[in-house]
Amino acid sequence: MTMETEQFILQENDWVPNNARLPVLLYRGAVKAEGKDAAERFERMFADHDWPPQWRDGVYDYHHYHSTAHEALGVASGYGTLLLGGPGGREIGVSAGDALVLPVGTGHCRLEVSDDFLVVGAYPRGEDWDICREAPDDAARRRMRALPVPEQDPVTGTSGPLRDLWKA
Repeated sequence: MTMETEQFILQENDWVPNNARLPVLLYRGAVKAEGKDAAERFERMFADHDWPPQWRDGVYDYHHYHSTAHEALGVASGYGTLLLGGPGGREIGVSAGDALVLPVGTGHCRLEVSDDFLVVGAYPRGEDWDICREAPDDAARRRMRALPVPEQDPVTGTSGPLRDLWKA
């Protein structure tokens, strides 16, 4: 199985801070999606790379971002369209087997998804996530700037796009 990667920077947009320093990472075909165990594959891969999985669910249908954590999303089943970067942002089609890594501050929400859409969410060890639905205050901006770059990429471990592209 061949995994393709994409990366792009999202500048501040409307009330959503995004992250002008660290790119969003999209891994097409990060895990084999056939069968019923894609969620377990994502959970095992994320855990092996020190991004403990914390939930299985969908993606909220409202714009939000996290000010206290980077986030990895593994699409375990189904397909859909997510909107990254806040209102009027970038639409991204995802399907089972794909993974996204959203740097702190990246706005995201669900636009349309299939009935069987299931995502595994994970965060670097020691990071607790919050949900922000309004512009960050000065304290939140300082907190986001100070969040360290993780030691491992949640998909590829000690090498790969996150280690190559996310510089402190």
